[in-house]
Amino acid sequence: MIRSVDPGLQIAATGMIAEQVREDQLTNDLSNASTPGYKSDQSSQNDFSSILLANMSSGKTIGQLATGVQIGRTVTDLSAAPLQTTNQPLDFGIAGTGFFAVRTPQGTAYTRDGQFSAAANGTLVDQSGDPVLSQTGATVQVGPGGTVAPTALGVFNVPNAAKQGANLFTGAAAGRATGTVRSGALEASGVNAAETMVHMISALQSYDAGQKTIQTFDDMLQRSASAVGALGGS
Repeated sequence: MIRSVDPGLQIAATGMIAEQVREDQLTNDLSNASTPGYKSDQSSQNDFSSILLANMSSGKTIGQLATGVQIGRTVTDLSAAPLQTTNQPLDFGIAGTGFFAVRTPQGTAYTRDGQFSAAANGTLVDQSGDPVLSQTGATVQVGPGGTVAPTALGVFNVPNAAKQGANLFTGAAAGRATGTVRSGALEASGVNAAETMVHMISALQSYDAGQKTIQTFDDMLQRSASAVGALGGS
């Protein structure tokens, strides 16, 4: 006979899983606290009282289902961070909204990281060697003096940009963004290291609380089993 899981155990276990996901995101954010143009992630959590049982055919809600905690959607904070002066001629930062575009083997991707360099053929490239694009989608050439005019770089409006990895985003560009490009500067990381550390401690404490709850349930079940066994043998 299949027995249902105790609701207390279910809530504690799913809470631990949710906090582990949160801890992984915070760890990744903290490791990118000095990455130019990096944007942090935030995930919402749904408790057991907000998860609804729905008809799989019609999608109509038919009642609540107490299954514990689950991760809701993950949102990337795309707020612009301050620009930091580097005085490097091929460093570029966007003041305001928008993304740089680069041509990757998988297609066009977008980034706020303007730490660029010159390829052997004189093309402006990102740290992976992918060409940086102008507003028209053409490659950008580095001038004889090793400089590029900020206006030569495209600044793209990318609604609903989604993280791809390697500080790149995917999405469909919708024209030019309102941000302006500044040379000799990079956008700071969007991570507040001190605040992230506080959130990491909070997530770890919540994880430990769930672990202790499961240990308590385990002890109770063992004592209950021993008591039942003693009654059966009397």
